[in-house]
Amino acid sequence: MPSLDLLATFLEIYRAGSLSAAAQRLGVTQPAVTGQLARLEEQIGEPLFLRSRQGVTPTPRAAALAARVSLHLDGLRDVLGSTEAEPPLRGTVRIGGAAEIMTLRVLPALAPLTGRGLYLQASFGLAEALLADLAADRLDLVVSSIRPTHQALLGVPLVDEEFLLVGPPSMARTVDAERLRTDPAEALAALPLVAYGEELPILRRYWRSEFGHRPANPVALVAPDLRAVLAAVEAGAGISALPRYLAEPALAAGRVVRLHRSDAPPLNTLYLAARRGAPANPALTVVREQLTDAATAWGAL
Repeated sequence: MPSLDLLATFLEIYRAGSLSAAAQRLGVTQPAVTGQLARLEEQIGEPLFLRSRQGVTPTPRAAALAARVSLHLDGLRDVLGSTEAEPPLRGTVRIGGAAEIMTLRVLPALAPLTGRGLYLQASFGLAEALLADLAADRLDLVVSSIRPTHQALLGVPLVDEEFLLVGPPSMARTVDAERLRTDPAEALAALPLVAYGEELPILRRYWRSEFGHRPANPVALVAPDLRAVLAAVEAGAGISALPRYLAEPALAAGRVVRLHRSDAPPLNTLYLAARRGAPANPALTVVREQLTDAATAWGAL
């Protein structure tokens, strides 16, 4: 059975999103954190994180383990007085964002605040609808994929999403390598697309950024959840453009392959939006600071 020290280090890595950020939080060196993670992975018998230049991405096993141990470890810290003395948080913070980034990054980063008494209400949806709810005082914060333009709202850049064009290995093998090098859009034109929306929002951005025009490919499937898009690509339905943080585990496992590379992959900035002139709310301030610190550790997603 893994020791509590190993599990505590694992949980810090999971929440921080990088080994260096976890080491800083724990007050130890990064090699010490790396060594403890290696021992835990050896005991469990499989990797818990996929390493990249942006940090680490938890595997499904890591997400399940974090869900099982986080409440117990946080409770032990409170009982033993091992955490820093921090003032309790009172009140509710209502935060919205796309289901994918909220599930995989935002809510895990904010989870430690619930141990101080904060009550979080999360809403998932498209940026336009969430920003309208924010302006109408139905939300306090929104992680938005578009820059807020409403005069009542203020948005500050939080983190950049980096998009990768991926497809199933069987489909990638049908693409002519030389043609892909000289005319990638034409080489990929016959491959069906798996899209996030009927207007091909992410795919359209990728094609225009990389190839100078909209995609002319047939559309095979539309699903309003990027995790469903990835699952459909893995199953062979077609190709798609996905954020790196979402695609990396499947890439590392060989379930999908990268179809196109560029010196500077397309980016989309995520903004942290709030209402201008909202009443002072200490809990909201702490949430914003926690997310900003976490995004610094994430790097580009």
